[in-house]
Amino acid sequence: MTNYSLRARMMILILAPTVLIGLLLSIFFVVHRYNDLQRQLEDAGASIIEPLAVSTEYGMTLQNKESIGQLVSVLHRRHSNIVRAISVYDEHNRLFVTSNFLLDPSNLQLPPDTPFPRQLSVSRQGDTLILRTPIISERYSPDESVLTNAKIDKNTLGYVALELDLKSVRLQQYKEIFISCVMMLFCTGIALIFGWRLMRDVTGPIRNMVNTVDRIRRGQLDSRVEGFMLGELDMLKNGINSMAMSLAAYHEEMQHNIDQATSDLRETLEQMEIQNVELDLAKKRAQEAARIKSEFLANMSHELRTPLNGVIGFTRLALKTELNPTQRDHLNTIERSANNLLTIINDVLDFSKLEAGKLILESIPFPLRNTLDEVVTLLAHSSHDKGLELTLSIKNDVPDNVIGDPLRLQQVITNLVGNAIKFTENGNIDILVEKRALSTTKVQIEVQIRDTGIGIPERDQSRLFQAFRQADASISRRHGGTGLGLVITQKLVNEMGGNISFHSQPGRGSTFWFHINLDLNPGVIVDGPPTHCLSGKRIAYVEPNTAAAQCTLDILYDTPLEVIYSPTFSSLPVERYDMMLLGVAVTFREPLTVQHEWLEKAVTMTDHLLLALPCHGQVNAEQLKRDGITACLLKPLTSTRLLPALTKFCPGSPLHEIQSPSESKINMTVMAVDDNPANLKLIGTLLEDMVQQVELCDSGQQAVDRARQMQFDLILMDIQMPDMDGIRACELIHQLPHQQQTPVIAVTAHAMAGQKEKLLSAGMNDYLAKPIEEEKLHNLLLRYQPGSGVCTRVIPPEPVELLINQNETLDWQLALRQAAGKTNLARDMLRMLIDFLPEVRNRIEEQLVGEHSGGLVDLIHKLHGSCGYSGVPRLKNLCHLIESQLRSGVRESELEPELLELLDEMDNVAREAKKMLG
Repeated sequence: MTNYSLRARMMILILAPTVLIGLLLSIFFVVHRYNDLQRQLEDAGASIIEPLAVSTEYGMTLQNKESIGQLVSVLHRRHSNIVRAISVYDEHNRLFVTSNFLLDPSNLQLPPDTPFPRQLSVSRQGDTLILRTPIISERYSPDESVLTNAKIDKNTLGYVALELDLKSVRLQQYKEIFISCVMMLFCTGIALIFGWRLMRDVTGPIRNMVNTVDRIRRGQLDSRVEGFMLGELDMLKNGINSMAMSLAAYHEEMQHNIDQATSDLRETLEQMEIQNVELDLAKKRAQEAARIKSEFLANMSHELRTPLNGVIGFTRLALKTELNPTQRDHLNTIERSANNLLTIINDVLDFSKLEAGKLILESIPFPLRNTLDEVVTLLAHSSHDKGLELTLSIKNDVPDNVIGDPLRLQQVITNLVGNAIKFTENGNIDILVEKRALSTTKVQIEVQIRDTGIGIPERDQSRLFQAFRQADASISRRHGGTGLGLVITQKLVNEMGGNISFHSQPGRGSTFWFHINLDLNPGVIVDGPPTHCLSGKRIAYVEPNTAAAQCTLDILYDTPLEVIYSPTFSSLPVERYDMMLLGVAVTFREPLTVQHEWLEKAVTMTDHLLLALPCHGQVNAEQLKRDGITACLLKPLTSTRLLPALTKFCPGSPLHEIQSPSESKINMTVMAVDDNPANLKLIGTLLEDMVQQVELCDSGQQAVDRARQMQFDLILMDIQMPDMDGIRACELIHQLPHQQQTPVIAVTAHAMAGQKEKLLSAGMNDYLAKPIEEEKLHNLLLRYQPGSGVCTRVIPPEPVELLINQNETLDWQLALRQAAGKTNLARDMLRMLIDFLPEVRNRIEEQLVGEHSGGLVDLIHKLHGSCGYSGVPRLKNLCHLIESQLRSGVRESELEPELLELLDEMDNVAREAKKMLG
């Protein structure tokens, strides 16, 4: 709706009635006068034509045109201002006489076959008005007082037609219209003058009051409405002035209160500032205390682990010697106690690392199923000792080739399954792995651990994920531990982008589940043993435990085998089977031999009998194999161990054996690319012992040029190189026609999540983490050796965690391990590092005095790579710290203390190396 101002509204309300009334009156006056003038013209015409019709009756009877013509002419001249023509027509509608021969007489003539008018008739044609009246003879009987229509037609002698000019009255009509319009405009002007005067008397004061109110709104509280006003406007003026005075008084009082409150707030802020300073000091003291505590825990954990490893190691050595039963029992007790203490120390160490934010997760490719199989294999012993059935079920749609931290994933599952074993006296512990979400580059898996243990009371569930707290914290509690396992597990799961939760009821067991995010590694082609050779074969499967049987049946149903399952051997149909798999209950404690009735009978029912044994049943495994058992598998059964055992004895099936590094060289041509001479020398030395032909390149461009010249079976590519990095070199190599299918392995110390998509899109097939280990490199070569068809992943044994003193300047044993035990290679690597140190020192000193800037991060990265193979852990850690700071955007000038510490450590390394190298 349109908003009009008061001025416009008043003007409209004043002018609208006046204009409307004047317009209506003018229209009425004009229309009335217009019709009246035309009616007057008709009356004048009638007063002319009717006497003429009577006068011409005698002449028409005698047919005297001369007398009638004179009469018509006289009348025309007398009324020439309105008459245009007068015509007389006889009884045959022929022109008798006319007063104006200049006009067409047919205009006044009636159309043929049209009856004569019986009385005066009026018609209008344009600007003329035509009147016609009949000429009637007076010859009738005196006694005929009434003339009928027939008598009139008989006595009609003709008719008279008169043409009048309407233009004679048109001017008068226009004058009347003009006078009406002038009068209406005059009245409108008078109304406009009165309205303007009224608006000036009303809207002027109102505008003055609006302006005054607006000034008051802007804070000018001394503004007042001035001027003389009448009636209600004067009352409104007094009200506004009173309101302004009240607002001024209120504002003054409010300003006084604000000043007082501001003064009080200023004093409060000063007190809060003092308190904040005190709190900041207290926070720094608390953080420093927490840092000291974390460092103390970490240092003490390392200090305790070193002698404990010695105790455990020498205890195991002593157990291998000849001992009497008492001594052996004492040593076993020492070993168990030391292992328990080592577990507690490891928990404290991990917790201190997590609290200090120093626990860094790895991001390396690993096979998920083999990793989980290793966990359950390690945990099976403690589970079977308590008579608990441990099962592992991995759904078929869960990808196997993933990238993440396998060691920490194993630690999470170990903690959860270990707790389940600890708090379960009988029944099952089931591990279920499912796919929760899948994209082109990532997978989210969910792991559930169910047990049939004692459960957790609701009042104690809130304390599970608190450090140093347990559900049962009483002195008389049956189960030990630090109370850190679930806390560490929760933090590790959160670090892997997931979450953990649980559900538990007392007496009915508990279910812990967690989900984590892992990156996919689609570049590696991994397949299990071929199962097509099992087509058409029948296998009988006996397992008394329902959960364990279902897990194994899920594996068998994915093969072409025909499976006949029975929970007990006695209910199995006595037939001949190609294979038979017997699961022995974990509660079976008797020594197992082929002399058992049911086992002896099973041997006769198949040529290939496989036993699924608990850990304590593995004692007689070798004897059972010698007595005709095909294979003895450790429970729980997994696809990693079950399928190779089933396909191993198929006719024509190759043996899936791991080739040891000591065997003959692999027939491969491998190119290694690295800009660091130390790294390149080490990997070249390792490759020369494993493959037949090795090509070494120290830059990406050189690698591309060499790839144009010859065909390679495998390329090991460093990522960070000057001029052309490994990603660009990989793209150019794969553009070559003969190198499009050549696998390229990324050799990097940082397989971070942000780089994975970029590396895979560039054509990288796998990762090899630095520092390179001989066994990992050999397994990688076996996976990608030509002629193997579908590559089978070879899982190396879990490496033993080596204790490295991170604060030691030169660890020669570490250098030997990093050089694959080759003394000469270790000396060469250390000598190359010492030769490189002067260049680094010159650049750092230039940076410190401000003579050079830029390029320092590449130099530190190169030094960091050299330190990774020379047994200098402290120098390596310093390089890693400085490189990380520089890549995160810290300026070189802000790292002066770390650079000075790096120079001091370089002197220490040079001094220690001089003693070692002589």
